[in-house]
Amino acid sequence: MNLSMKSRSSFPAIRKSLIRAALFRLFACALFSAGCAQVQETEPLPADHRFPLTLGEQSIHVELAVTQEESARGLMFRDELDENHGMLFVFRFPRQARFHMTNTSIPLDIGFFAPNGILREIYPLYPHDESTISSQSSQIQFALEMNQGWFSSNQVRRGAELDLEEIASALEQRGFSPSDFGL
Repeated sequence: MNLSMKSRSSFPAIRKSLIRAALFRLFACALFSAGCAQVQETEPLPADHRFPLTLGEQSIHVELAVTQEESARGLMFRDELDENHGMLFVFRFPRQARFHMTNTSIPLDIGFFAPNGILREIYPLYPHDESTISSQSSQIQFALEMNQGWFSSNQVRRGAELDLEEIASALEQRGFSPSDFGL
């Protein structure tokens, strides 16, 4: 009889303990879930993510080539490029830009931009052409590859301007500091 009385008297204590454990688990799950959501929100977007970008009066979508690997690969090994889509190469420092079309089967145009986002030069690029196309200027901060003929058919000429705030935002979303690129 002592045993059953002891068991009955400890039920309230066990219940309290179980309730505390359940509340702790709920709190821990809520805390863990919030932590997971924050990690997902701040996780950098992948290199193939397309960002909206304004160039003059035109709205386009671009992938950013930021790292040396991304810049070296560019648009190689692709069969097509959607209309109004391209790749924006972002350099840490102004330079004379040099490009080639090794392993690139899409006919492209390339625009070279000064650090202030102003379009300075446009050149056609031909599939699998391994000769180097260099900018005349040594002050190129951005290069934009689009389908061949895109610049002329959209009336985007020298003097058109990239939206630098959009580029800074895209860099942040990719996990880079815009200030490292002079933005």
